[in-house]
Amino acid sequence: MLVSEHIGQFFLDADGTRDRLEYTEYGGGDSWVVLLHGQLMPRRMHQPLARSLAAEGFHVVTLDLLGHGRSDRPADPQAYSVAAFGSQVVALLDHLGAAQAVVGGTSLGANVSLEVAATAPERVRGLLLEMPVLDNALEAGILTFSPLLMAARFAPFTINTLRRLTRPVPRGVVPFWAGIGLDTLDQRADAVAAVVHGLFFGRIAPSAAERRAITAPTLVVGHPRDPVHPAADAALLAGEIPGAEFVQARSILEWRVSPERLDRVAGDFCQAAWRSPKRRSRRA
Repeated sequence: MLVSEHIGQFFLDADGTRDRLEYTEYGGGDSWVVLLHGQLMPRRMHQPLARSLAAEGFHVVTLDLLGHGRSDRPADPQAYSVAAFGSQVVALLDHLGAAQAVVGGTSLGANVSLEVAATAPERVRGLLLEMPVLDNALEAGILTFSPLLMAARFAPFTINTLRRLTRPVPRGVVPFWAGIGLDTLDQRADAVAAVVHGLFFGRIAPSAAERRAITAPTLVVGHPRDPVHPAADAALLAGEIPGAEFVQARSILEWRVSPERLDRVAGDFCQAAWRSPKRRSRRA
């Protein structure tokens, strides 16, 4: 089934700065779903899932958070935090005129979705979380991103050279996920350093107490044998949020290369979230 697709943008004004954020809408209607990408990845990573959900009647939006994809990339670490990203999602909903949405994402996107649920629970119809990054991922995250931060700060030519080499490759002539990899390598060293720095030294996710207070319907997808996103974190989160459902992927790559099962699980979850009565937040 073909669905309409539309690219849009909006602007954030704060502290004398103006930042542009870009998004893509799939489908239409009032059953909104917002999908958020992983760290340093583009929103296009969620294009297959967005098209699948839109074909089921959902109005799906994929957003490039600040510093990612085709959104602006300021070189100021103070511009980047999970809290700031959560505010950007709320600003997107305001821009679209969406009172509520199922909010979800992968890795960083999952953590940002949790932040939205903790700070603006009245805007969240449900949470669709893949590979959240919590306590069990701390050491692996440091080992993964510290070298990247050091390279971006002290050997910026490495990041900028990769950008010059990968940017000219036409995305239409390579397989989809190879194109996503090329897009992920299309970085500026100063912006990469700022993003990683901001996330390293800021709040990475809502506290356990805040997570236990979430009342939105929640689906958590965990991966086996994934050191950066341990399944233990996903299972822990599913145990903390009342009534959350935990689904284990068959492998790290299942949702990327053989998505039918998890697309169906996600579609069923979104249908149920939008059928269920609107919940009052515990804060209210």
